[in-house]
Amino acid sequence: MINIALPKGRLGEKVYGLFEKAGYEFEGVREAGRRLVFMNEELDMRCFWVKPFDVPVYVERGVADIGAAGKDILMEKNPDVYELLDLNVGKCRMSVAGLEYGDRYGNGNRTLRVATEFPNIARDYYSKLGREIDIITLRGSLELAPVLGLSDVIVDIVETGRTLRENNLMVIDTIAELSARLIANKSAFKFKSEKINEIIRRLRLID
Repeated sequence: MINIALPKGRLGEKVYGLFEKAGYEFEGVREAGRRLVFMNEELDMRCFWVKPFDVPVYVERGVADIGAAGKDILMEKNPDVYELLDLNVGKCRMSVAGLEYGDRYGNGNRTLRVATEFPNIARDYYSKLGREIDIITLRGSLELAPVLGLSDVIVDIVETGRTLRENNLMVIDTIAELSARLIANKSAFKFKSEKINEIIRRLRLID
């Protein structure tokens, strides 16, 4: 059996749409309700919904053979998995942003205050720049941090940039281009390579 971990939410719905087009359908997935696990007995496959940040955990631990995770999560958690395919959905950017008319770079003589949900990504980015930072970990509404003086900048996902503009913030730098990626457990990829490679082949054929 092939076990697939899908991220809950809008990204997961887009990814499941790709699986449907590739011929992998699971009865009941699109029905409203609280079910989390779905079977396709004919294909000997099972899929289940988990929180986006947990997808790499299920795959790395072998509960899922494959899964779909955002590149941001893979960069942040650095799981021991194979990254097999860019699914080209959920496209956005990991960016540094700050006040349009504020001190976006901070005074070089003091530590730069960085608010983010992605401390490892932020730390790695500024380490390469040789810049000392104070990471302030927040969960949501990061735009408030520089507006209210909690931080100098934020490191966050930017899709359209509308929320930044409405709060007088601007993108200073783009750290990485993001999208959903198909990942695999290393052991599963070795022992179930034929089935997993067939899934990859079908997904690649989607227009």
